[in-house]
Amino acid sequence: MLTHLPFDPCPRRAPTADEPLTVNLRSLPADVTVPAHSHDWAQLAYPLRGALRISAAGMAWLVPAFRAVWIPPGIEHEVVALGEVELRTVYVARAASPLPLGACAVIEVSGLMRSLIEALSEAVKGEAAEDRLRRDLMIRLMLAEMRRAPPLSLGLPLPRDRRLQALCNALIEDPASPLSLAEWAERVGASERTLARLFQSELTMGFGAWRQQLRLARALDLIGRGRPGGEVAAELGYASQAAFSAMFKRAFGVPPGRFMQERAKLA
Repeated sequence: MLTHLPFDPCPRRAPTADEPLTVNLRSLPADVTVPAHSHDWAQLAYPLRGALRISAAGMAWLVPAFRAVWIPPGIEHEVVALGEVELRTVYVARAASPLPLGACAVIEVSGLMRSLIEALSEAVKGEAAEDRLRRDLMIRLMLAEMRRAPPLSLGLPLPRDRRLQALCNALIEDPASPLSLAEWAERVGASERTLARLFQSELTMGFGAWRQQLRLARALDLIGRGRPGGEVAAELGYASQAAFSAMFKRAFGVPPGRFMQERAKLA
C-alpha cells in the first residue's frame, strides 16, 4: 500500500510573469502522505472529492471538498489525503498574490470561483489575441474572487511539547475519543494541570475548545461526503444527533441537513 508520495518540485504548469495563475489537475491515492515541501509560488489546494489535512507553520488544516486551503510561497507544508482525493491546485505568482503571504487559511469556494477553476484548467495557452484576452480576464476575475472569499475557522494550532503532541495526534486520528483531560494525562505522562496550562500557553485555547474545533472540521469532511447526520454524530463521539446538530449550527449558522442540501447543489 502506498503511504508516501514523493514530492515533484516541478509542477505541471508553474506560474510566470505572463501567466501569474495556473490550474493543475491532481489525484492522490487514499491516505497517502506528500512529505513536507515548499514552493516559490503560492498555492490554493481545492479538493473536489475526499479531503486534505495540511500541516504547516505549527498548524493543521482539515480541508473538505468544495473548500480550499491557501498556502503562501516559501511555507513548508505536509499534505495527507483523507480517502482518495481528486483536487485542483491553483498556483499563484508571489507578485500577484490576492491573499496574505504570512499565513495559511481555509476559504470558501464560490460558485463563480469553481467555474473559473475548471475553465482555466481547460484553457489552452493560445497565441491568438482573443485567447490571450479571455485567459487574462479569467485570471483577473479568479484573483478577485480569491481576494473576497470568506475565511473558515478550520485551522488547528499544533503544540511543540511532546506530551501535548501525543495527545493532539491521538485525537486527530480518533476525534470521537471520550477520554477526559485527566485520563489523557495518565496516558501521556503529565499532570492534568500541566496539560491544561500547555493548552492555554501553546494553543491559546482549552482542551474542550481544541477538540470541538477538530470535530467541526472533521464533520464538514464527513457531511461533504454525504454521510447521514446520525452517523456523523456517532463517529465524532456525540451522545445524540440533536447535540451534534446544535453544535454544528452554532459554528456554521445552519444545521447539517441544510448544509448537505447546499453542498448537493455544488456537486
